[in-house]
Amino acid sequence: MAEDSDQEKTEQPTGKRLDDARKKGQIARSRELNTFAMLIVSATLLLIQGEKIGKGLLGMMRADFQLSRETIFDPVSLTLYFKQAMIDGLMLVAPFFALMVVVAIIAPISMGGWIFSWEAISPKLEKMDPIKGIPRLFAMRGLIEMLKALLKILLVFAVAVALYRSYISELLGLGVESPEQAVDHALNIIGMCFLLLSASLIVIAMLDVPYQLWDHNKKLKMTLQEIKDEHKESEGSPEVKGRQRRMQMDMAQNRMMAEVPKADVIVTNPSHYAVALKYDQTSNGAPKLIAKGVDLIAAQIRNAAIGADVPLVASPPLARALYYSTELDREIPQGLYLAVAQILAYVYQLKAAQKNDWRAPLPPADINVPDEFKRD
Repeated sequence: MAEDSDQEKTEQPTGKRLDDARKKGQIARSRELNTFAMLIVSATLLLIQGEKIGKGLLGMMRADFQLSRETIFDPVSLTLYFKQAMIDGLMLVAPFFALMVVVAIIAPISMGGWIFSWEAISPKLEKMDPIKGIPRLFAMRGLIEMLKALLKILLVFAVAVALYRSYISELLGLGVESPEQAVDHALNIIGMCFLLLSASLIVIAMLDVPYQLWDHNKKLKMTLQEIKDEHKESEGSPEVKGRQRRMQMDMAQNRMMAEVPKADVIVTNPSHYAVALKYDQTSNGAPKLIAKGVDLIAAQIRNAAIGADVPLVASPPLARALYYSTELDREIPQGLYLAVAQILAYVYQLKAAQKNDWRAPLPPADINVPDEFKRD
């Protein structure tokens, strides 16, 4: 087992490994992709709906800051104004937040699909241990996360500086505009800057998505021994399968031996092969082979036949031909009809002689087996 643990994980994960990991909530996720999607959509909405939101806010400010003296000193009226202002504000931003909720759901499942796992959300005490958490800070994954954070800071700072230089003159000019124009113009500048800052994060997302896919695949890679163990677990160990096959063979042999007393005749080699035949004279079918065996099983068939008074007829060529050409519970091939008919005719004559105390007939000596059925 120590050697197994030292093996390198060089094999791609199997389908079962991927399914088990998915059930545990272990799938590739990119927080950078989620962040980029949320920011870019919110920036686009702000740019599109900024004018409408700005006008709505101005209207609310005019309505809520032009109160009469009586309203201000009336607690009931002031409360009603406050409630109405809250409702108007929520209605103004409700479409924005509703769409952001949809994006917050769709963005994560765009990579890895939808999944829910109790095991993934259940608390793990070992992860809460600060002592055990220290090594994770200096692990490769922690280093990569730190590099991503630094890259984001540098990227956003560089874009912010460029935007500041581009819009500084417009920002300074807001003071000479009317309140309506200033609010509208400011929201337009904020929306455009927000959109460009958000768009810059696509660089981080494009780097993070392939890395997360590679890292997830690396974590699930397997050793050769793990693949062998999984195969044994799914298919069953050779020992168990061998035991099952032996049990199945024993059951099949027991069923076969139970059919021997029902046979009309046992064709023997006479010592190495034994084949039990049964013929239903009321049907239009050919005789069926209901039991067969060689050596030890052949001896068991002969003993069972003797105990049940089933006649034994020695015909080595026909016994070998029947054994190799016919499966259990199958009719004999057409090419052996004549040879088997000679055997059955002898058996019926023998039974009639025994019943009537006649002289027993001689077994057939010239049974002809076609060349294509002969086996050495």
